[in-house]
Amino acid sequence: MPHLITHHSVVQYLFDGSFSGLLTAVFESYAARHCHVALFEQDKARNNFFDPVVIITTTPEKALRVWKGLKKKLTTALQVEYYSAFLAEDAAVMQQLFNYARFVFDHAAGAAANYGHPAVMAVQQMAQKVSRERHRMKAFVRFQKTACGLYIAAIEPDYNVLPLVRKHFKDRYADQRWLIYDRKRKYGIYYDLHAIHEVLIEAAAAGTVVHAAEMMLDASEALYSTLWKDYFKSTNIQERKNTRLHIRHVPRRYWRHLTEKQLG
Repeated sequence: MPHLITHHSVVQYLFDGSFSGLLTAVFESYAARHCHVALFEQDKARNNFFDPVVIITTTPEKALRVWKGLKKKLTTALQVEYYSAFLAEDAAVMQQLFNYARFVFDHAAGAAANYGHPAVMAVQQMAQKVSRERHRMKAFVRFQKTACGLYIAAIEPDYNVLPLVRKHFKDRYADQRWLIYDRKRKYGIYYDLHAIHEVLIEAAAAGTVVHAAEMMLDASEALYSTLWKDYFKSTNIQERKNTRLHIRHVPRRYWRHLTEKQLG
């Protein structure tokens, strides 16, 4: 027997986890007049047989309408904050992003500055965490040159910050081809001297294949790595070592990707 959905019913929305999917869910909640929505990614749904379930089909046109509506309500800085919080890939924050959008649409201009609202506060706090991770990536990414001239770097950030550092690395390394690969999320960004493409583990967008042979380090790069490690060891005075302070500035999870830390 199908559930009877009333104005006060809690409805489970299952979406694909994408940003467009989130915005589509906001659109559908207004179209269906669902005021109380519990948002879940499709593979992380809560087993609650008492709540009706709606499968959200991601629709770019609907998502774009919602995003344009939010842009009218939010400053550019708040738009970046909203998207940054989404990149945390946190289930609880996904719900808060949904609630945030509903709150902003349902109230007058300036609602997004009401930090007494739980969704506004949650989005801001998570955006700050993602922003800190973005700054760390700018500081701790280490490129190594391959035999074919491609510069590569592997990262494993807590949050999906690659979309937020694209412009930084394009501007800083505009004269060389490079690839930054997120091992945790199994994708990367590849700059071909003209544009940035998202890449999977074997192939890049627009038909550009990043061959495994390109991963072989250039001889001069191997020498550079050795010299850098030797320099790091010679300047790392044991008597002045302050591990606690060092970890505060360079968390341990980044060490495996720093050339100077590969002391073996």
